[in-house]
Parts: sequence; C-alpha cells; structure tokens
Amino acid sequence: GFRPMYGPAAPGGASAALAGVQVANIPERSGQLLRQALTRRLDPQGAGGTPRHELRVTLAIESEPVGFRRDGVPSRIRAAARADWRLVALGPPQSEVASGRERSFDAYNVPDGQFFAADASRDAMERRLVEQLAELIVQQLAVTLGRGA
Repeated sequence: GFRPMYGPAAPGGASAALAGVQVANIPERSGQLLRQALTRRLDPQGAGGTPRHELRVTLAIESEPVGFRRDGVPSRIRAAARADWRLVALGPPQSEVASGRERSFDAYNVPDGQFFAADASRDAMERRLVEQLAELIVQQLAVTLGRGA
C-alpha cells in the first residue's frame, strides 16, 4: 500500500494537487526567499495550472549570540525560524483546509574582523533556514492533499 509522495500524477498522488497551490506574498526578504522555495517545490515543472488552494505563511526569524570572544564581541550566532501556515481552499466559500507550524534552527560563525564574510555567512544561514521550512511545509501539504482533503 505504499506509493511515492511526489510520484508522477497518478490517481491519489500529491503532485497534481501540490501544483494547484499558489503561495501568497510573504513580507520582507526572508519571506521572498521562502515564497520562492515553496513555489519551486509545489510546481517543479512550472505548469502553472489553475490554483485551487492558497498557502498563507507568516515567517519569524529570531537570532541570538551564543559564542563570544574575549572582548565581548559575538563569534557565533544561532537563529530560530518559525513559519505558521494555513492552506485555504479558493472559491466560494473560502475555507481553511489545513494549518500548521514548522520550525527550523541553524547557526553561523562571525569571523574576526571580516564583515563581508560574516554577512555572507548570515545570508547562507538564512537561505538554509527557509529551504528547510519550505521542505517541511510541502511535506505536510503533500500528506494533507494526498489524502484528498
């Protein structure tokens, strides 16, 4: 009774249902990155069919220093990202099909006196966080839509 979650568009498969999900705008740069990652995963062929559902996501990223140099300057930053999402069926009436909360954690080092390296490390960490969140959200959507919800 097992079948691939992302297999070809077979009866009861999640791929066709996922392609019918449009992602609402998510504010800020990290939200744009998350929206792009979700869109790539939901419709990898870029078929762009008629949307039947809309995914609405609220993203929050918090960071805190966890390592310090002798002079008190942070040397390592840990970040926690949280994405609260709702899947809404489009069409009259709009109704919530599923919702959830996904979390992702990551960290990066702050090289001594290298501003650009620290900035590049932060950007890479932010991309890893949103990619992880996108994967978790799409997995939940595939399970939900694969059941025929």
